[in-house]
Amino acid sequence: MTVRPANAADLPALMHLIRHVVPLMRKSGNFQWDDHYPNHAVFESDIARHQLWVVIIDELLAGVAAITEDQEPEYAQVGFDLSQRAIVTHRLAVDPAFRGRGVAAALLSQAEQIAIERGIAFLRIDTNSENQITQTLFPKLGYQYAGEITLSFRPGLRFLAYEKTL
Repeated sequence: MTVRPANAADLPALMHLIRHVVPLMRKSGNFQWDDHYPNHAVFESDIARHQLWVVIIDELLAGVAAITEDQEPEYAQVGFDLSQRAIVTHRLAVDPAFRGRGVAAALLSQAEQIAIERGIAFLRIDTNSENQITQTLFPKLGYQYAGEITLSFRPGLRFLAYEKTL
């Protein structure tokens, strides 16, 4: 397993991954993503900003995450101090063929390494209230549940916010 920054050559594999993950999410009642988000332009922007990371296993793209300092304003709903710098993981996805192999944990470990390198003490993440997998994973990796939020760009959906302090 290799964790590395994504590049433009990864875009076809990223879109392939999203096309496989979104129907499974929807089938489980998780409507966080759809046919329009995340999209090619979002990933291009992440790559240009040097904030998109991928996991490669056996030369195949197994997972992706945007590791940023971009906090949603709605994080204030659970008392996060938005003036504090934080590493925030967005657009975390694992190819179903690689589930159970530590791909998401490797990406979150990369987020932690970036936080350490930048001297940032807080890691933050949110997940759809219907995503049972991440609700189990995040606490196992030391994230504390902070509460429920709404996100203006996903009206009608509920999200759960988590934070890890280094």
